Amino acid sequence: MKMVQAIIRSEKLDSVKKALEEKGFISMSIMEITGRGEQKGITLEYRGAMVEVDTLPKIMIQMAVNDEDVDPIIAIVRAAGRTGNFGDGKIFVWPLDLMAKVRTDEVWR
Repeated sequence: MKMVQAIIRSEKLDSVKKALEEKGFISMSIMEITGRGEQKGITLEYRGAMVEVDTLPKIMIQMAVNDEDVDPIIAIVRAAGRTGNFGDGKIFVWPLDLMAKVRTDEVWR
């Protein structure tokens, strides 16, 4: 099994979630986070003054999936989450040794 973690733009959550659901990938954890990447933040005008915003709001989606589902999930997130601009996000994948359900005591290795 693998853990897939996708960090995407906040405004892309609905399209990414819908695209994943359409392909049968329903289970996910969604967290609101802040971060910065190559864009190093942005400059905004607030009440007539320029303000440097160092970190931007992002969404982090985590999914525990079977090994064979990793590539399709990456393709779906890229297609549905892409704007072509800096700040579109990143996808990370790492091994998942064990997953256990709290309610039923089921275990997957």
